[in-house]
Amino acid sequence: MCGYQWLAALLLVLCVAAPASADRVLVVANLDDPIQLSREQVRNLYMGASIGWQLTPLALKPSNHLRSMFNVQVMGLSEVRIQSYWAQMRFTGRSRPPQEVDDEDALLERLLQQPRAVGYWPAERPLPGALVVVYDGS
Repeated sequence: MCGYQWLAALLLVLCVAAPASADRVLVVANLDDPIQLSREQVRNLYMGASIGWQLTPLALKPSNHLRSMFNVQVMGLSEVRIQSYWAQMRFTGRSRPPQEVDDEDALLERLLQQPRAVGYWPAERPLPGALVVVYDGS
């Protein structure tokens, strides 16, 4: 393995070996009728595919730590791979990436204001009662 592959493998092992309760990501939504989504449905939603519900995915900026955790835990893809996918989709005019917000406070504000909005949230932070967990990954 070259240096970068070794480093990537080490980081993956460290992420998998981390305690389950620490840095766990929930997928939450502003919904009147709660639904449960599978990991595949969440991934499809964030990759621009239809999943049978009219939901609007929201994302944090690429440099955000919570986004990195979401990419690893839920998407199963690196940020570089996701950016490459969206570059292709934009170039071909097939789809647009999720709307981005600056930070977790802005994400929470948008989730609370926008019905049917979906976002990711750290499991250790309290979740306002107006939002429901649609995927918890455990």
